[in-house]
Amino acid sequence: MEEIKDKKAFDLSLFKRLLQFIKPYKWVFIGTLIFAIGLALFGALRPYILQVAIDEHVAVNHYDGFMFYVVAMIVLLVLEVVSQLLFIYYASWLGQSVVKDIRVKLYQHMLSFRMKYFDNSSVGVLITRAVTDMERIADIFGEGLFMIFSDVLKMAVVGGFMVWMNWKLSLIVFVTLPIMLFATKIFQKYMKRAFEEVRNEVSNLNSFVQERVTGMKILQLFTREDTEYKKFKIINERHKKGWLKTVWYNSIFFAVAELLGALTLGAVIWAGGFMVLDSANAVSLGDLTAYIMFIPMMFRPLNQIANKFNTLQMGMVAADRVFKVLDTTSHIDDTGNRVASQFKGDIEFNNVHFSYVKDEEVLKGVSFDVSSGQTIAIVGATGAGKSTVINLLNRFYDIQQGSICIDQVNIKELTLKSLRAQIAVVLQDVFLFADTIFNNITLKNPDITEAQVEQAAKDIGIHDFIMSLPGGYHYNVKERGVMLSSGQRQLISFLRAYVTNPSILILDEATSSVDNHSEQLIQNATDRITKNRTSIVIAHRLATVKKADNIIVMQAGYIVEQGTHKQLLKKKDGYYKNLYEVQFMKEVVV
Repeated sequence: MEEIKDKKAFDLSLFKRLLQFIKPYKWVFIGTLIFAIGLALFGALRPYILQVAIDEHVAVNHYDGFMFYVVAMIVLLVLEVVSQLLFIYYASWLGQSVVKDIRVKLYQHMLSFRMKYFDNSSVGVLITRAVTDMERIADIFGEGLFMIFSDVLKMAVVGGFMVWMNWKLSLIVFVTLPIMLFATKIFQKYMKRAFEEVRNEVSNLNSFVQERVTGMKILQLFTREDTEYKKFKIINERHKKGWLKTVWYNSIFFAVAELLGALTLGAVIWAGGFMVLDSANAVSLGDLTAYIMFIPMMFRPLNQIANKFNTLQMGMVAADRVFKVLDTTSHIDDTGNRVASQFKGDIEFNNVHFSYVKDEEVLKGVSFDVSSGQTIAIVGATGAGKSTVINLLNRFYDIQQGSICIDQVNIKELTLKSLRAQIAVVLQDVFLFADTIFNNITLKNPDITEAQVEQAAKDIGIHDFIMSLPGGYHYNVKERGVMLSSGQRQLISFLRAYVTNPSILILDEATSSVDNHSEQLIQNATDRITKNRTSIVIAHRLATVKKADNIIVMQAGYIVEQGTHKQLLKKKDGYYKNLYEVQFMKEVVV
């Protein structure tokens, strides 16, 4: 089916879907069509007025009333210019308005995607869909749809005037039109394929550049600049070849179109000249002059239709890609009808099975309970399933078997917004936006004041550090927080979680990338904010979990041990005891 669709020169069903977004702007749409009609009529009338002026005045040396036609030509020209100005402006305005609505819908749709979609999707491709492809869709209206309508209408009006004025000369012009239409159809077919190739290469190029710029530090650390440069040259070369293919098709078509236009004009002048001399053919000098003006009006729009059809098809290709994202059903079912106003904090995992990839289970029947106000720790080797527990509690993914309950309520019965609003998470990989520290902490939540943020910062001991920065809480950390150290970014992330006053606090490797001083700050703050609040701590560094009420030890998707720090150390050859000895016995020796 996909191959059949690609062979179509124009996808009518896709176009109809796109037109649905015009409904809110139907009066602008109608007005633009009216301006297009005016543009065609005023343009076609000028040669006719010129023909009358020449035959009735110039040819017979009778100039009484001649100024009327001069004024009429000027008025028609002004009306044509005004119609063209309004037509182009409102066509472009409509295109940008429609794209604004589609982009908002696309972004809202992307915000609701489950994490699995982003795990399997290229960020560069998604950016292309939301930015570059949107501009191509805008061109459908600004340079494609209405322009084609205007050109077709102008050709129809001009053709009508030509037949009405002199059918013999019109016959010479119309003989070449089937050849031109056939060439246009072939041209559209090949350009459709070429534009599809171009869009693929644009997506590949955007994705490649975005990933390499983001990971530039790694490339330079491992001296991969030359290798990545060579890869970029290959991708860029494919991108160039894709565009050159469209240029080649354009070059052939427009050369053929110009040749046909010139031959037609020459044939009309040659035949018309003889007809003017032969009074029996009833072709006047005014007719011949008008036809010299009519022929470019007939052929230039035909050339432009092909060019605008290129724009239309490129926009249609982009629309098809955008609609594929909009049609993607990769959402967590937010069918819960219970709103969690405030959790008490009892958590229950009951025989939970989960896999990111089918038949490759990450959690294999995990069960544990957390009582309200308790602090539990989850430890284990990389890949044991620790972070997966957190992802499932927040419903970033849905489990395949078992149940997860908070306060004896299955989390699937709760609305996603209310569930996640009660859970604060501090991740190992801190993400900060290119904005102020204050906005990164509050995420522009109007309910959190600057005074609250300052007080929270004082509570966990980082107020002085923030105030030491230029602008304090209004210091811009730039993209991904590059103006701060890893430890400073972690502290900001910790403050971001703390200031929301969550019912459940999760620290996912929150101290893995901070120095000893920052870790002590976070540890002191942890002791403060976990008091009487359900907390889950995931850590490799066991110093951060020694005070936990219960420690869950995971291995390969199973819970292999549970207990307090002291209880687990008493287990002979226990997994936790081995971890502890590896991390701490060396420190004792030192």
